[in-house]
Amino acid sequence: MKTIKNISILLLTAVFMNTAFAQDKKSYNIDNSNIALQGYSPVSYLDLGIAQKGIKEHKSEHDKVVYYFTDAEQKKKFDKNPSKYLPQYGGYCAFGVYAGAKFRPDPNKFIVKDGKYFLYLYNLELDAQQLWLAENNHSKLVNKANENWSKLKNTYN
Repeated sequence: MKTIKNISILLLTAVFMNTAFAQDKKSYNIDNSNIALQGYSPVSYLDLGIAQKGIKEHKSEHDKVVYYFTDAEQKKKFDKNPSKYLPQYGGYCAFGVYAGAKFRPDPNKFIVKDGKYFLYLYNLELDAQQLWLAENNHSKLVNKANENWSKLKNTYN
């Protein structure tokens, strides 16, 4: 009986820890290692306008989320002002958020505009970046996405 009780306690602890940990994942598109942007550098997106994979030797943690950078200089820039380099909508697809849902983007599909970068879903059936651009009204899409994000960021969707 003592063994069953111990196993029950362990299971409850594991469920509680997973639930507490998962709550941190609601607002961020991260993997199981808490790595954001699939390891791509947020500084490369914003400062260079290109998608570049970072490396584990140059990483930082912000709000329990890990970001990788291409070099020490990028890490330093991020550490100095992390909020400047955070992806819009926690790194979820901007068009998805506009439409009211969270989707994992392709890290190579993005737009930099007004000092921010927006990531987009891309697969054989859908190119969300092209849908966004076809609307030809960035401000309208951002306003609606911001409104939706205020509700979505605390959900698992």
